[in-house]
Amino acid sequence: MKKDALIVLIIFLSSTTLLISQNQEKVNTTTTNKETLQDSSVVLPESLNDNLSHLLHNWQIDFSKSPSQCNKGVNIAYTDSVYMKRLYDLPTIMELSFNPVVRTYIEMYTNKRRDLVSYMLSLGDYYYPMFEEALDRYGLPLELKYLPVIESALNPVAVSRMGATGLWQFMLRTGRQYKLEVNSLVDERRDPYKSTDAAAQYLRDLYQIYEDWNLVIAAYNCGPGNVNKAIARSGGQRDYWDIYYNLPRETRGYVPAFIAANYVMNYNDEHRICHQETSNELIALDTVHVDREVHFQQISAILEIPIESIRRYNPQFKRDLIPGNHKPYALVLPTKEMYAFISHKDEIVNHNRSVYMTNRMQTLTNLNDETALSGNVLNTYYRIKKGDTLGAIARRNGTTVGRLQRMNGMRSTKLSIGKRIIVKQIAKPVEVQEDNQDGKSNASTGEVENTYYRVKRGDTLGGIARRNGTTVAQLQRMNRMNTSKIAIGKNLVVQQKAVPVPEINVDTSASEEKYQRIELSPSTSSENIITEYLKKKKEESKDNT
Repeated sequence: MKKDALIVLIIFLSSTTLLISQNQEKVNTTTTNKETLQDSSVVLPESLNDNLSHLLHNWQIDFSKSPSQCNKGVNIAYTDSVYMKRLYDLPTIMELSFNPVVRTYIEMYTNKRRDLVSYMLSLGDYYYPMFEEALDRYGLPLELKYLPVIESALNPVAVSRMGATGLWQFMLRTGRQYKLEVNSLVDERRDPYKSTDAAAQYLRDLYQIYEDWNLVIAAYNCGPGNVNKAIARSGGQRDYWDIYYNLPRETRGYVPAFIAANYVMNYNDEHRICHQETSNELIALDTVHVDREVHFQQISAILEIPIESIRRYNPQFKRDLIPGNHKPYALVLPTKEMYAFISHKDEIVNHNRSVYMTNRMQTLTNLNDETALSGNVLNTYYRIKKGDTLGAIARRNGTTVGRLQRMNGMRSTKLSIGKRIIVKQIAKPVEVQEDNQDGKSNASTGEVENTYYRVKRGDTLGGIARRNGTTVAQLQRMNRMNTSKIAIGKNLVVQQKAVPVPEINVDTSASEEKYQRIELSPSTSSENIITEYLKKKKEESKDNT
């Protein structure tokens, strides 16, 4: 009897122990302990996989001529308790907790990618003050300045596999929602100043939605829609570590990588990682607004600045061209060169203009039609001689047989000796205003745009004048010439056109905005969440005014 009772007791205790074990295992699978978190399926941020030579090219910074190169040394590894204490000691309002995944990223930065960290420390001298100013302006934690470290490795022209672009990796639609201009010539997602301001606004809006910085960083990476789905799948949990396994694989390591970036940027000395010095000046920069079409090569030639430097200061201009005719654009230059640009603006704009500004304002499809340019056309004629062919006449006048036929309404290539044909048509030049005594133009319509011609062998001032529908005296006056002698290769002004200068109204007023939290819906897409939020802000702003 006692034996049977003992067997029953053993079975009962075994069953109870097994049940407790199963329940504990179930709890462990649904609730993540951030101190013991393990994840072998984390996908590294793209910035950690970037080839260093590729980054050096995109950074447009010369590290090879530095006065003293960085002596890297050997990494020092520390215990988990040291990492934990150092992160806890950082002066931040954001939670920078430690776990095995965070340690993996710290080791990645301090061992495998310590060369990348060395260069980013130097780049940070330029970018971090800019980031901090924008973050402070919107009342955000300054430690968010390290977000571009994992987003783009501080590469302003970085483009992800999904098309996210710039330091802050904006997708096209999100960038436009935050007023970043993107077209064939300009991509303000690559503008360090404007994209930083837009990113600060975006982070502020995400915090109004989630009220938790780890969730904000996760939403910044994968979009609010994916974070909402992870929250819903986790039973409404609103702690990043509780929804960790319900996030996309690419996002799971994003917060740990951010924490590790904060660590390595603050404790690089403890791991013997030094700044990689550069001979480039990164600090003394200034901005000038450009309201004319200007190519970087024009600026480089006149101011004698390497075009690589201009590109580095202004990565938002995708084709080395500032399309200032549409609206003013900010050009960033070292302070000394900025003053030189202002002093030599006209010379820069007109330098080899025909070489760099090749887009035609108007093309003539039927040049024989007297109404083609509303009567503002000057014809250049040629009298046909014995032996002439239409092809030879076209070559001598820099045109084509088809165009000659269109200008003269010809259906055949046959020519009649003695007949005059049109070989060139140009718009009538604007009347050139006389200069007054102080050298300024009397034109009341604004600035003057010049059209240039490069002198070739055999050219005469009279011949150039006739081909361009002007006079020798006008050419001499436009080019400030005291003689009719011209040098081969010299650029002559052959036409001048008045260009009105648009008035620029800058609205410096600012208004305070109030925000209201939006209910989270797992079925709502990331773009619609932000669109809805921005729409609500706009309506509330109207109500307050």
